[in-house]
Order: sequence, then C-alpha cells, then structure tokens
Amino acid sequence: MIVVLTGGTGGAKFVEGLRQVMSAEELTFIVNTGDDLEWWGLYVSPDLDSIMYAMAGLLSKERGWGVKGDTFFCLQAMGELSEPIWFNVGDRDLAIHLLRSKYLAQGKTLSEATTAICNKLGVQARILPMSNSRVETRVDTPVGELSFQEYFVQRWYQDPVNSVRFAGATDAEPAPGVVDAIMSASAVILAPSNPATSIGPILAIADINEALRQTPATIAAISPIVYNAAVSGPAGALMAAQGLPVSIAGVAKAYSDFLDILIADVRDIEAAKKLDGAGLRVHCTNTIMRTAEDKAKLARTVLALLSAENARAADPS
Repeated sequence: MIVVLTGGTGGAKFVEGLRQVMSAEELTFIVNTGDDLEWWGLYVSPDLDSIMYAMAGLLSKERGWGVKGDTFFCLQAMGELSEPIWFNVGDRDLAIHLLRSKYLAQGKTLSEATTAICNKLGVQARILPMSNSRVETRVDTPVGELSFQEYFVQRWYQDPVNSVRFAGATDAEPAPGVVDAIMSASAVILAPSNPATSIGPILAIADINEALRQTPATIAAISPIVYNAAVSGPAGALMAAQGLPVSIAGVAKAYSDFLDILIADVRDIEAAKKLDGAGLRVHCTNTIMRTAEDKAKLARTVLALLSAENARAADPS
C-alpha cells in the first residue's frame, strides 16, 4: 500500500497521475483539512473534495479545483441576494457540501462522511482526513489574523505574511486509520503540496509526525519549489514565514525528521548536488505537470524510485 500526504492543487495533480498508473485499491490518501471552512452554513473541505474528484475523474482540469463542467447559478443567485460570493462554489460542488453537512448533522464524523461520499462517487481508494478534530490554518498579516481561505481566496494572497499557526493542532488526534496506514505502508509520498500550509497542518498533529519518524516505510517528497520559486500560489511567502528557505533545501528542511528521498525539478540539479548525501537522496526529473502525460510520468518516476529503494533495502549487498 502506498500512502500519500496531500493538499492543494499540486497535490491533486499528482493524485491524478497516480490514478493513471496504479490500482486505486492500493492507495491511501491522508488529506489536509486545515483549509476547511463553513460557507453559507455548510461544511466545506476543499482538499478532501479535490482528492475525491481527482480519483473519481471529476476534477476540473481548467481550474485545478471543483467539478469539471460545473455551473455557478447558485453563486450568482446568492450574490443577487447580497450574500458573500468571494468563495467560488459550483452547483455540482455544492451538492457534496450539502451531503457532507447532512452527514455531520446526523452525528457522523468527518471520516465517516468522507467514506460515505467516496462510496457514492465510486472512489475505490481510501481517503482519510488528517483528523476528525477541527484544525484551522491561521495566517497572521498586517491587517490581522486571517483564515487560510480569507488570505488565499478572498484577498488573493496579497498580504505580507508574518507567521502561520495551526489552531487546534495541539489537541487534535489523527483520524482513525491514519497512523496505522503510515506504519503499515510499503512507501509514503508527500505530494508536491505547499509544505507550510498543505502538509504543515498534517505534520502539526503530533501522532502523525511521530508515525512518520517511526514507520519502516521509505518516505519520498516531491518539491513544489522549482529554482527558488513556487510553481504556483503563495508557497514561497508562507514557507519564508515559517523560517524555511524558498528552495528545495527549504522543502528538505521541512521534512528533515523523516525524509529519505527528495524529488526535485531538473532546473534544480546544482542545488540537488549540495543536498544529496548524509542520509538524503535527491533525484531530479521534470516535476511540472501541465498535461495528463506529465502527471502520469512523474507518478511512474516516483514509484520507480521507491521500488528501487525498497529493493536496495531488502538486499543491501
């Protein structure tokens, strides 16, 4: 079983690649829920939705989030009723939020609601929220502390970032199955997600962090930073606010407690040479995923590296 820690659009793209090259039944996803929010009275979990849509073949390729071919009539109507519309929710997407909120109101946990929705979508991979407890990514800026969605979507991540914290993480427990999945995995992959706010909330849960340190599985991470800049979004600013260099060295530092293999882009070959060794192996390949073929090729490369590492560990001679 391959376990993938994921969040954000980069993570969803990589998941689409994995979907093309391996059986869904062999995949377990542990998904960031630090971006979750209540919107129009509904519980919205953007990263869980993106992974479910990716595995169901429903993810919008144009936007990188939401359902392909969706319409936005409800959003338009809410605007006409003077309700906030800065968080774009499509009509088909809205159905998932309604169903999740219904399950939660009935007393189901977020894990149970996610499993029920996956079953209805025909998703055969195991998709787990990082926790059933509420953990919220909070971004401190000169205008005050913002939720991640306020910072990222409403204000277009234009505010300077002083710091990032994960409210509720100290007391949060991993969702059922999360630690067991990490401990029994044949390999663990950290998707090319923002280390600060897509993977960071997952690692902020102490028992998950400890499981990653203790698992016998090989752990690989794909860098979302290419040539000292984020592939997309505010990852650079958010990493810097967490005291991480905006480079593949910063990605390696974020995961230094447990990382075995770092996959970096070919444009970072010189930087990779400085990192390679001392217990960390760095492999350079094309990590930019513009097409379905790019996504599948990167997934195959990562799986091949993990297979080779597992074979080497089994026969060190």
